[in-house]
Amino acid sequence: MRELASWMKERGPEGDIVLGTRCRLARNLRGIPFPEAANREQLREVLSQAAGVTPKLSPAGSFTFREMATMDALERELLVEEHLISPSHMQSPAHKAVILNDRHNISIMVNEEDHFRIQVLKPGLQLEEAWQRATRVDDLLEEHLDFAFDLKTGYLTSCPTNVGTALRASVMFHLPALRRVRKVQEVLGAVSKFGLTVRGLYGEGSDVYGNVYQLSNQITLGQSEEETIEHLARFTSQILHSERQAREYLLEKERRLTTEDWLYRSYGVLQNARILSSQEAMELLSDLKLGIDLGIIPHGDPELVKQLMVQIRAAHLQSIMGQPLPAQERDRLRASLVRDTLEKHMTKTQESR
Repeated sequence: MRELASWMKERGPEGDIVLGTRCRLARNLRGIPFPEAANREQLREVLSQAAGVTPKLSPAGSFTFREMATMDALERELLVEEHLISPSHMQSPAHKAVILNDRHNISIMVNEEDHFRIQVLKPGLQLEEAWQRATRVDDLLEEHLDFAFDLKTGYLTSCPTNVGTALRASVMFHLPALRRVRKVQEVLGAVSKFGLTVRGLYGEGSDVYGNVYQLSNQITLGQSEEETIEHLARFTSQILHSERQAREYLLEKERRLTTEDWLYRSYGVLQNARILSSQEAMELLSDLKLGIDLGIIPHGDPELVKQLMVQIRAAHLQSIMGQPLPAQERDRLRASLVRDTLEKHMTKTQESR
């Protein structure tokens, strides 16, 4: 089975609700048009500079430069499923690249919407740590590359909404209790008034699966990086509080039996199903993670469930088999993978008690 990115295997602060944190910085080379407007020679020049600067990142770890055109479609999709590249970056791979560290928690997309998009991913709630790491990588790049920067407006970017600091920070929440008590829209619905936005599993334009939501800043101009991080952290704290209140509500005496029945039913389906679509599997795994985090299902590992939420996706399943699979076969294999993983884990955990 393919080794998952480190941030997906580890448990971070507030890990029962926050699956991960990401900070992204957009940068462009001075004197070269943005990727959408650049010609082939200019895009190749960006790739050349990106390849040349990769060894200079060694103070921040071991990095590898890969052109997207040298990867097959499955490998590119695996990177999307691990949030290391965007869905748009895997399309039309010519003149695109990615720079990855060995732990797969830092990636730099080359010639996506901007020439460089630096991403740092951390497990749990680690906004400050992710931002500091991204800044470190940015500083190393800036020692060797001439980025487009204006003293009045800041970093120049392809999309006007990124001009300024060009920092996009996001927090990936797991909010099953709020959804269960029908308060998730109430809690998340007002954030746009405060310069924040809520997206699905894969960011802009993606759907919500498994009660996973991404909260990120929209404002990058006229606000410092520190202010952006602090602002997002404040709203993150409010959402955490709301989800915890909803979980406590579900555990109150008059509702506990109903909550236990719901979560154990989901667990039972996962243990016995022979066919699972990706959407159904995500919803059921979301229930299982909640049951474990609440202590209702006592022998589970929430980080194992978090890993399964990635491994049941189409590209990871096909990677296990080493070949493309039709949808029906993926549904069969997905159910088998979940059954086998839970059986092995439960047996091992119970024997150790």
